[in-house]
Amino acid sequence: MDTKEFLKLLSNGSSVSGHESRLNDEIISTFKTYADNIWIDKLGNIIILKRGTNDQSNFKIMVAAHMDEIGLMVKYIEDNGFLRFTNIGGIDPRTILGQEVIVHGNKDLFGVIGSKPPHLQEPSEINKAIKIEDMIIDIGYPKKEVEKHVSIGDPITIKRNFTSLQGNKVMGKSLDDKAGIAAMYECIKELSKINHEADIYFVSTVQEEVGMRGAFTSTYKINPDIGIAIDVGFGSTPELPKGDTIDMGKGPGITIGGNIHPGLRGKIVAVAKDYNIPFQFEVTPGPTGTDGRAMQITREGIPTLCLSIPLRYMHTSVEVIDMMDLKNTAKLLAFFMASISSENLEGLLCY
Repeated sequence: MDTKEFLKLLSNGSSVSGHESRLNDEIISTFKTYADNIWIDKLGNIIILKRGTNDQSNFKIMVAAHMDEIGLMVKYIEDNGFLRFTNIGGIDPRTILGQEVIVHGNKDLFGVIGSKPPHLQEPSEINKAIKIEDMIIDIGYPKKEVEKHVSIGDPITIKRNFTSLQGNKVMGKSLDDKAGIAAMYECIKELSKINHEADIYFVSTVQEEVGMRGAFTSTYKINPDIGIAIDVGFGSTPELPKGDTIDMGKGPGITIGGNIHPGLRGKIVAVAKDYNIPFQFEVTPGPTGTDGRAMQITREGIPTLCLSIPLRYMHTSVEVIDMMDLKNTAKLLAFFMASISSENLEGLLCY
């Protein structure tokens, strides 16, 4: 499958944190052509193994990208059939008012998010953002009909179709971090053409948006020698200060900070330069807020890297990435992993 088509499939699908299994079949069927083994662990992470060429080396590299997305959840059904809801993950209420949604009950139901019209608001309300608890979802049914299809706790996603913009840019919901899943797919395709000594574990992690839970458990089980998180970084837009963002179309951000092993960072920078792969630095002095944080502090500690695909409008339904950044992330990752051998591994992991 073409990587862009795979990303479209993921973005248009639903995988709210705690309900990621809705995408299991699509991810497994797409990766299986290039994988030696695929399984799902007890928490729901999809682990995709591509074995290395040296059976004697016995070292492991784990790459993680989270398959879950932010979303909403049914909290209460009003007597008139309207749904009250809450958020799953970091949603800005200002971005969801007036949006079309899909309520994932015993069947998918179309609805809209509404609130009190501005004409009926008090003067004190007009200049304030409307809170989630003051919004409702209208699916059109009376309460008796709603209760046939919808239960408390059902997940809800914004209805948005993946779309190509001008140039190499694409727009869709939940590109954070389905772009990372697509980058892993592009990477495993690249690795099928080159030799790599390590066993590579590609992990589609669950529940990153609510606490990086899948990364903790899968890293503990795999116990890799090197952990690499692929996530998204804040793509530059005019209102954002320079230094806090990474530019679109200029390659992945290589994170610098306490979450990152300096020896591995130096090696991946060298690989990028050797293969003329564009990259940027992303400065994150504390925890990265990605699966990389969970990977680093699992067991007795895992030497970790983090690569960020530049993304605009994070945690909205119109996230934008440049497909060339995704492909360059995958290419850099593949050549980096191919450059790690049993001979240079120990030296790279020393402080």
